Amino acid sequence: FSSLHPSLGGLRSVWVKDTWQIMSNFCYTEEQGRKLGLVGWVKNTAHGTVIGQLQGPKEKVEIMKNWLRTVGSPMSRIDRAVFSNEKEITCLEFQSFTTKY
Repeated sequence: FSSLHPSLGGLRSVWVKDTWQIMSNFCYTEEQGRKLGLVGWVKNTAHGTVIGQLQGPKEKVEIMKNWLRTVGSPMSRIDRAVFSNEKEITCLEFQSFTTKY
């Protein structure tokens, strides 16, 4: 767990709901989240959408959101990327970035 670090611009939490036409390989999403030092999770739904939660320094969360909007996993087609409930937090609620099944 981490405390608020002012030099990092504060910590952010955001919910993710991406719709991808083609199933994506989550190892890439998990790897990207970990590479950026984020914590949280992602999960593929039965409806062909990806849901999850990202937490970490504000600028790193923004980089991950952009990656989910424009790059994503290889062989995935991103139809839309929806982020909600974005808020500043004082501590992280997760210890790592994982894939839920």
